[in-house]
Amino acid sequence: MLFFLLRRTATMILTALCLSFIVFYLTNLPPNLEKVAKFQGNSRMTDEEVDRWLEHNGFTQPTYVRYGEWLGVKPGWTDLRDGKLSGRCIGAEMTKETAPRFCGILQGNWGTSTVFREDVSHIVAVRMAQTGKLMFWVMLLMVPMALLIGVLAGMREGSKLDRALSTFSIMTTATPEYVSGVILIAVFASSTVGLKWFKGTATSAMDGANFENFFLPVLTIALYGTGYVARMTRASMAEVMTAQYVRTARLKGVSFRNIVLKHALRNALIAPFTVIMLQFPWLLNGVVIVETLFNFKGLGWALVQAAGNNDIDLLLGISVVSVIVVLVTQLISDIGYVYLNPRIRMS
Repeated sequence: MLFFLLRRTATMILTALCLSFIVFYLTNLPPNLEKVAKFQGNSRMTDEEVDRWLEHNGFTQPTYVRYGEWLGVKPGWTDLRDGKLSGRCIGAEMTKETAPRFCGILQGNWGTSTVFREDVSHIVAVRMAQTGKLMFWVMLLMVPMALLIGVLAGMREGSKLDRALSTFSIMTTATPEYVSGVILIAVFASSTVGLKWFKGTATSAMDGANFENFFLPVLTIALYGTGYVARMTRASMAEVMTAQYVRTARLKGVSFRNIVLKHALRNALIAPFTVIMLQFPWLLNGVVIVETLFNFKGLGWALVQAAGNNDIDLLLGISVVSVIVVLVTQLISDIGYVYLNPRIRMS
């Protein structure tokens, strides 16, 4: 187990470095840097002025050098203009001697957002906390509902209940979040033709979440994921119910309830467990649509704002968090296999 964890940790670090470099390269293409210069300088800057601004702010260095500065493994750039020293690591009332040499994400310096005018680390922490709250309630609603639907459908394969639950699962999976969200708003929250059951807004849920202002965005995301997990659970449950040891238990007179709970359910949960763990990285992508639709200012909303305003540091910060979440959930998924099925061993 220890060797497996060390090997996976090394793989995760290498993967995170590769993905972060790709995102860094794409966000630092020349057209994007020109937009940054005109956003922070003057929208009417000429090409020569843009080039000078980029040179004075360290953007003309090779990409791998700037990536090393952002990561914190290379010293930050410095520039002396009109007798005034500036640089990546040089802040107000700092000199070259007192300023730190390294100031990347490894040192806790994630940069400053050009849109929100705040530290990226603070923005990511606050927005991630809001998205984490949303994800928690989504998983709390989605997982039990999906497992219940899948188990009930798989227990009686081919029955009317199976066909009805499978149809519901397919319908929810086939309906994107932006469609189901609009429908739920129009039916349950609209002040013109809706039922007006939910009067609160998701924005107010950031400070105090309750059933009225938080249930619709949670339900919108949960419905889409429920169908997929339920279908996987149903297929796994149906396969297990035809296994030889289940038939033997039936011949021995074991009750159907005990067969399901003590014999079939644990083995049937191995495949759905993988799908459930995959929902975490999916949720980080799915919340982009839902948070924008319901104006819930979480990580997805911040990602839209950063992309729309070419906020490079914020885009990179959110990308790093997303990569870490994906890699960690996959590691937890692999470890969970052993506890669900002791026959699986890690080499």
